[in-house]
Amino acid sequence: MTTPPRRSRAIHVDADSEQHDGTGRVRLTFTPAEREVRVPPGVSVFDAASWNGIAIDSTCGGHGTCKKCKVKILDGSIPVSPMDQRAFAPEQLSDGWRLACLAGATADLKIEVPPLTTRPKAATVGVGRQVILRPAIQKRYVELDEPTLSDQVPDVERLLAAIDDLEPQVALHALRRIPTVMRAADWKVTAVIVDELLIDVEPGDTTANHHAIAFDLGTTTVVATLLDTSTGTPAAVASMLNKQQPFGGDVITRISATMMDPDALPRLTELAKDTLAELTSNVCSEAGIDPQRVYEVALAGNATMVALLLGIDPESIGVAPFILGSRVTPTVRASDLGVDIHPAAPAYILPSLGAYVGGDIVAGTLASGMDRDKRLRLFIDVGTNCEIVLGDGDRILSTAAPAGPAFEGGAIRCGMRAADGAIEVVKLTDDTVELQVIGDVEAIGLCGSGLVDAVSELVRVGLLDHSGRLITEEAAGELVPKLVNRLTQVGAERVFVLHWAGAEGDVSESTYISQRDVRELQFAKAAISTGWTLLLEEMGVEESDVQQVLLAGSFGSYLSPASAIRIGLVPKLPVLRIISAGNVAGEGAKMTLLSKAERAGAEALLKEVAYVELSDRKDFNDRFVDLLRFPG
Repeated sequence: MTTPPRRSRAIHVDADSEQHDGTGRVRLTFTPAEREVRVPPGVSVFDAASWNGIAIDSTCGGHGTCKKCKVKILDGSIPVSPMDQRAFAPEQLSDGWRLACLAGATADLKIEVPPLTTRPKAATVGVGRQVILRPAIQKRYVELDEPTLSDQVPDVERLLAAIDDLEPQVALHALRRIPTVMRAADWKVTAVIVDELLIDVEPGDTTANHHAIAFDLGTTTVVATLLDTSTGTPAAVASMLNKQQPFGGDVITRISATMMDPDALPRLTELAKDTLAELTSNVCSEAGIDPQRVYEVALAGNATMVALLLGIDPESIGVAPFILGSRVTPTVRASDLGVDIHPAAPAYILPSLGAYVGGDIVAGTLASGMDRDKRLRLFIDVGTNCEIVLGDGDRILSTAAPAGPAFEGGAIRCGMRAADGAIEVVKLTDDTVELQVIGDVEAIGLCGSGLVDAVSELVRVGLLDHSGRLITEEAAGELVPKLVNRLTQVGAERVFVLHWAGAEGDVSESTYISQRDVRELQFAKAAISTGWTLLLEEMGVEESDVQQVLLAGSFGSYLSPASAIRIGLVPKLPVLRIISAGNVAGEGAKMTLLSKAERAGAEALLKEVAYVELSDRKDFNDRFVDLLRFPG
C-alpha cells in the first residue's frame, strides 16, 4: 500500500457505535478507483482516501458543516451521526450515504466516491486545516490582437497588457517561446505564472491544468504527491525507499560518509535526485499528466537530507555545536533537484528550525495547526530521526530524538519495509499467534508497526518482562503453555517465532523477533519518550494534561495507539486521544503549494517555535536509562 501522505482527526462517534481498542487494521475498498487500503481503526474515511490519492471534496476542515464530502457505503456499515442527519434525507441514509470526514472506519468497508462536480475555493488539508486556495500557480487565457504596421507593440508587452490583474516578471524560458508560440497559436494563448514569474505561454486554453508536486524527503522513505492546485485534490501518490540507504540508515551515518570519503557527497546528491526523479515519473504516469505540465514543486525534509540533496557539505550539522549553513534555502529550480518537469518550474524548500528539526517538522507543525490550537497537544513524527513538538497555541517547543531505523524495519533480524509479506499486526492469545500480513500473503518479514505490536503483545502476556528480557521457557510453560514452543534460539540468541515457514520447529526460514530486536526497539522508544518527557517538564505540565497526541510520519500513521501506549512510546492516556496524523510533512508541503499565505505561515514558524537541545541536558542519560523499561 502507498505510504500515506495524510492525517487523521478526532471524529464523531455515536453512543451506540462500535468502539475500537486502538489495535489491528481495517480494510477499505474505494470505487470507482478500485483502490484497496488498510488503515488503523478509527481513521476517517476522508483521511484514508486522501492518504492514498483518492479525491473527496471538503472545505470545512472536517467539521461536517460544508456537507461536500459525501460518500456511499456499499458494503459494511457506519453509524449515522447528527451531521449526517442534516446532510441527507432518510432514504439516502438508508442507502448508505455518509459524510466521509465524520465517518470513522472501525470495520472493513466498500465505499463509492462520487466524482468532483465543482471547483472548490478551499480544501481540507493537514489535521483538519481549511486552506483557502491561493496557489502560486496562476494561468490566464488571452486572445490577442495580431500586430500590424500600425500596431507594433512588442510581443511581451502585448501579452502583459492583456493580463491586467497581475504584474509578473518574465523568465528567459518564456521569452524564448513567446514569439513562436503566440504566432503558431493564432494569438490565442495561456500565460503560466508561478509566484509573480511568467514561466511560459502555451497554445490555446490550458487553464484547466494546474499541477504541482509535494515531496516529503525522508531519511528512509520518500513520498511524492501530485496535486491539482486549482482544487487542492491529489491526482496521484507514490513512495519509495530513499536511494541513499546504502550509505547508512540514519543521518549521522550519511554525514560521516561525507567526512570520510570526498566522493560520498556528490554520490549522495545524485542518489537523492534519482529518488525524486523516479517518484516524479511514477506519479505523472499514474495520473496521466505530462511532466512538462507540472509547474512547481515543494519539498519538506530534515536539514541533512536537504543539504545532501543540494550538494551542501553537512559536516557542521553532524558535529557539536550542530550548526546549519542556513535556515532558509534560496530560490532554486525543480531541475536543480533532479526533477524533470517544466524546465522553468521553481522549487520551494521549507525552512529548518535547527540542525535536527528541519523543514519536515516545520511542515508538520503547519499541517497540524500546532500554532493555532489552544489544547495542549503533543506531535511526534516517528521515523529514523524523530521530531517532537509540544504546543498549547501560545507556546511551542520542539526537539529531536535519534530513534534509529528500527521503526522502519532496519537493524531488525526479520525486518522489512511495509510491503507485501510484511507482518503489520500481531495479536497473542493463550494458544496461538494471530497476524495481519500486508497483501494477504504468507509472512516473510516484520515491518515497524508489526515490531511494535509484537513487543507490546509479548509484554502484555508476560513473555517479555518489563526490563525487556524474554522469560525462561520454564516460566513461559506455566504462563502460556501453548506458546512455549515458539520460544527458541537462533545461534546463541533467544527468539520468539511469529510465523513458521515450513515445518514447525524449523526457524531458518521463519519470521521471528529476537532479543536483540527488542533491545533495538527499547533504545528507539526510550529516545523518543525522553524527548517528550523533557518537553513536558520544560512546559511545566504533566502527562495527564496532554489532550491529544498526533502520531505522524510514514510509520507513525500506521502504529497501533494501544501498542504505543503499552510500550511507553507515548504518554499513558485514553486510547482515543492518540490520533493517526498521517504524513503531515507531506501535507505541509502540499499546503505551501495550495496557498501563498500558508507558505508565509511556514516562514513565520521560525520565530514562533523554540528548539530545546537534548544533547547538552545533564539529565538526559539518566532519563533515557529509566525509560528503557516497559511501563509496569
